[in-house]
Amino acid sequence: MRVLFLTSLCPKTGNCTTAERIRCHVEAAGHECILRNSADFKEKSDVTALLAREPGIDAALAIHLYKGGRHLLDLHVPFGVVFGGTDVNEDVKDEKKRAVMERVLKRARFGVAFTQQMKADAESLLMSESSKIRIQPQGIETRAATDFSWREFLRCSGVESEEVEGLCVFLLVCGLRRVKDPLYLLKAFSEWHASSPHVIFIIIGPKMDPVFSGEVEHRVQR
Repeated sequence: MRVLFLTSLCPKTGNCTTAERIRCHVEAAGHECILRNSADFKEKSDVTALLAREPGIDAALAIHLYKGGRHLLDLHVPFGVVFGGTDVNEDVKDEKKRAVMERVLKRARFGVAFTQQMKADAESLLMSESSKIRIQPQGIETRAATDFSWREFLRCSGVESEEVEGLCVFLLVCGLRRVKDPLYLLKAFSEWHASSPHVIFIIIGPKMDPVFSGEVEHRVQR
């Protein structure tokens, strides 16, 4: 089966990482996955041109109902959609976008939400059938590389402590950009660390927004 997969492929983002994981899963199941950047599609003719270049599409999938799913509305193949945080947190606030998203969800064979709360929000905001949305958690198991040094990692992160084993470290992994708001927990963790020095909060990720990254570094240094 040939599956067309549309999503935002901006480098160093969760979307890009999630899309790659899904693509690998689809191909491991014996199917062909044609992964394309939804940002490259501006007009309906762009989708038509893609289908001309890639004949024999049997099914389609998209991450984000508006960014990706809207491009599937004119395809005469079954498709599914994966909810992104932007869908239920931002795009539903725009009436025009929400109307499109409702059409996409109505036509989709299924929807996938990463959490129970995301499923509940989608059902409430987009008036979806409960049975159409499945929950598939994103959690994965990771292991440190054999040559990884926890003490060296903490030292490079600016943590100077002799009692490494006693530290309670919270690690936030995200690209440094304002929409992710990595500073949201900073004040609370700063106060917690002041009373309990063994509690450490580390933010790690690429500097996607240089101006905001500078703001983050300045706040952390304070």
